[in-house]
Amino acid sequence: MGSILIFSLIIGVASALILFPFTQKKPKKKESKEANSNSWLLITVALILTALIFGYFYITNLDRNFTSVWLLALVVTAAGALFATGFERMMKGVLFLASFVFSIYLGTAFLFNADEKYEVANMVQETEIEVFDETKTPASVPPQFARNKMKKAFGQVPNTSYYELGNLQIQKVNNDYVYIAPVEFSGFFKWWNGDSTPGYFTISATDSTDNPRFIKTEMTYTPSSYFGKDLNRHMRTHYPEIIFYGEPQLEIDDEGKPYYIRSYGDFISGRNGFDVKGIVLVEPNSGKTEMYSLDDVPAFIDGAVSPEVVSLHNSYFGNYVHGFWNSKFGKSDVKLPSDEGTEANVSPIFDENGVMYYFTDFTSPKEGVDSMLGYSLTNSRTGKATYYTGNLEESYMDSQGALQIIEKKFIEKKWNGEMPILYNFYGEASWLTPVLDANGFLQNYFIVSAANPEISVYGNTPNEALKQFKTALQRGGGTVDGTSKAEEKQVSGKVVRVYKEKSENVTMIYFLLDNGQNYILSSENAPKAIYLQPEDSVDVTYLDSGEEFLPVKTIAIKGLE
Repeated sequence: MGSILIFSLIIGVASALILFPFTQKKPKKKESKEANSNSWLLITVALILTALIFGYFYITNLDRNFTSVWLLALVVTAAGALFATGFERMMKGVLFLASFVFSIYLGTAFLFNADEKYEVANMVQETEIEVFDETKTPASVPPQFARNKMKKAFGQVPNTSYYELGNLQIQKVNNDYVYIAPVEFSGFFKWWNGDSTPGYFTISATDSTDNPRFIKTEMTYTPSSYFGKDLNRHMRTHYPEIIFYGEPQLEIDDEGKPYYIRSYGDFISGRNGFDVKGIVLVEPNSGKTEMYSLDDVPAFIDGAVSPEVVSLHNSYFGNYVHGFWNSKFGKSDVKLPSDEGTEANVSPIFDENGVMYYFTDFTSPKEGVDSMLGYSLTNSRTGKATYYTGNLEESYMDSQGALQIIEKKFIEKKWNGEMPILYNFYGEASWLTPVLDANGFLQNYFIVSAANPEISVYGNTPNEALKQFKTALQRGGGTVDGTSKAEEKQVSGKVVRVYKEKSENVTMIYFLLDNGQNYILSSENAPKAIYLQPEDSVDVTYLDSGEEFLPVKTIAIKGLE
């Protein structure tokens, strides 16, 4: 509170001195009385301006850099020059001119810093992400579904009428992927009577059958508190000049202790653009506040770079490849980030090492085009991003196209997709999308090839859909050479049973060897396999994926070589 008062007093007094005319011509006999009244007027104006500035910065919680009062400086210097006379008018006119030039600089910074924005957001470019390990389960429970389940479990919260569910955040805790949502106050009077919130909810982000658990832990400094207990104001009090971007997010450590974090950084030029530098962390019960650079963020923090920052940088990368004016007119090489993400137009996902990334696909600025130009993954702890072009010989469908296929597939049931994520399943770029009914409840998981939309499947779980997708790829003449990180093995034996299934121009062959293991392959990859019969001796190269039917890469039938 002290820092904002001092800041407001400095700006208020300086503004009053500039506004007040000191060189007005007056009769000599009135000078003493006028000087006395002018002094009181000056003090009054300074106090009024101080109070107004204090109220503005307290309510808006704006950073208290002197550049933040540029508009006030412009108005005050203009009025001061107007009211003054003679040499004083000339001096204040110079101040007005300086304020005017500085205002133009701030107002037009976005026209000239596009190249700097692009450099800040520039990404390493690669062709395709690594193949997804089919033995893993992706964090694919949609946030809307998780939120609905939490709301239905809200009866676990004491004094339920005081509170509401806060923003959902995904995180890795003790090697499990979970959604976390704080319990927040539902209004001013509820905060006045409640003083602190009772805890947060957590639910699995991979198991749709999991039920929410309410964790009791008192939190005093929250986004829904007021006055000095308001989390954003509390952060601003400790760091008055810092530039924040994005909303505060709740993160918990491996012991379940909650912390609020918020990204901070610098303007790129003037008061425009943003480059993230680190986080401010608050322990919500005690109010203890600490600042960390991105290099020093505690290990349990997953979302150090807020999704709002990532979304902003995606916009820089997509729009400003050839500067500002090209983004508005020529639009050469411009690509627009998708708005289908679950958090500020991006979707958080985890790799096999448990590192969180924000996913975004990019499409053409041309209307009516649903082909994807590429996609990006941004590390949520470091902010470093990679842009994947995809196979340039193929045209990939974007996330909006995947959602439209789902909508048409279940048009009678009025089901819709949410949170489409592009994976590399079995060497095929594919969209995995949870499907929800009109009430927001999870119905199934839909997988569709990005390059071949006619290949699509759905299942009750992601892994069930994956198995069906593998079969669909083989039936469609595709390959599963890239399937997960399963070890490649070889086996020789005698065929015990064979089952063949005709699908369009491809035959699927399922067979059982005398070692008791089942195998599957497509005639597209092994044409002579259509002749396979019981009692045949074979040499098989397969992938040990742990599935009931192991995918075969090559097969040699003795006598048919």
